[in-house]
Amino acid sequence: MIPTKEEMYRALAERHGEELQKKFAKASVAICGLGGLGSNIAVHLARAGVGSLHLMDFDTVDISNLNRQQYFPAQLGQFKTTALADTLRQIAPYCDIRTDCIKLTEENIPTLLCSEEIVCEAFDRADQKAMLVNCVLEKLHEKYLVAASGMAGLGSANEIKTRMITSRFYLCGDGKSDVNDGLGLVSSRVAICAAHQANTVLRIIAGQFDC
Repeated sequence: MIPTKEEMYRALAERHGEELQKKFAKASVAICGLGGLGSNIAVHLARAGVGSLHLMDFDTVDISNLNRQQYFPAQLGQFKTTALADTLRQIAPYCDIRTDCIKLTEENIPTLLCSEEIVCEAFDRADQKAMLVNCVLEKLHEKYLVAASGMAGLGSANEIKTRMITSRFYLCGDGKSDVNDGLGLVSSRVAICAAHQANTVLRIIAGQFDC
């Protein structure tokens, strides 16, 4: 039996406190890219009781994704927006989940991200990361932006950190590792970086803006 919305809220409030859970429930977060970073970020935020998640990606689930992304073999071939939304509804059935199966560009970003308070950059490619970060910083000054750089390989988890670049821009990762340098992306280290991003989002919602 699925618990009622009130039962699930009360269980979270008992863990997080009533006032903080109210803030989580009212928050809206955009997640741009639903791969190893984005799918893990979304799961963490859904479990925390964040009220509204906007999921954006244009890709489909591939067998190569299964080593680090929150998808299942039965979801192969599905659009990531559809597959992840289905998974999140199993985790948090009362979360307001909005999806856009679309490639983000400089032209459509201002419109697609107009409603959310916080934006998570979770792309794989450096050029896409730079495009999104630059566009948000230049055109959406009122948004909080949580981005990532450097999570490849099997380096120490302690090298992955969160840095406050400006008052509204946070960067998570080791800042140096790259998929082209050797081992590539490993589930545990990608998930650590995603957890940094999710934790930063929750801290922003809570009004804790330092690192």
